[in-house]
Amino acid sequence: MFDFSKIRTIDDFPSPGIKFYDITTLLNDGEAYHSAIDELLAVAKNLRPDVIVALETRGFFFGPTLAYLLGIPFVPIRKKGKLPAATFSESYNLEYGSDSIEIHQDAIAPNRRVLLFDDVLATGGTMSAAVRLVQKFNPASIDTMFLIELTALEGRKRLENVTIHSLLQL
Repeated sequence: MFDFSKIRTIDDFPSPGIKFYDITTLLNDGEAYHSAIDELLAVAKNLRPDVIVALETRGFFFGPTLAYLLGIPFVPIRKKGKLPAATFSESYNLEYGSDSIEIHQDAIAPNRRVLLFDDVLATGGTMSAAVRLVQKFNPASIDTMFLIELTALEGRKRLENVTIHSLLQL
């Protein structure tokens, strides 16, 4: 079972009033990390995605591993200006600022079942932008998956027309 005690919380990071869930302590514990991957993999297998798309940076700690274990492609969504070929871009607001994310325009073939992964669902701003990016490829379906969901921030409200899976709801 996923062990939340392996995740460190840091108050007032990256700005005052924010409680940051630091997963580096989970990553530093091989057994706990393995357990988290196993639980995410069990959910992903049931969803039967054709491709896994994960968000920079912390989504990259899990997304490529899940894609590898499922034998399917991995597609990164990165911050603006980090991808070398033609991209689609979406801007978003989050609890401590705003930013833009991008995906290569040739990253996903149409009519694919897409599993979008990020480590934490907070306000839903980042994942909402990611969903808009993936919708540009006319997917058959979009599922979202998170290690942690912060329910008080009501991020689910911003993710319409996609299913949401989270290992831990706080």
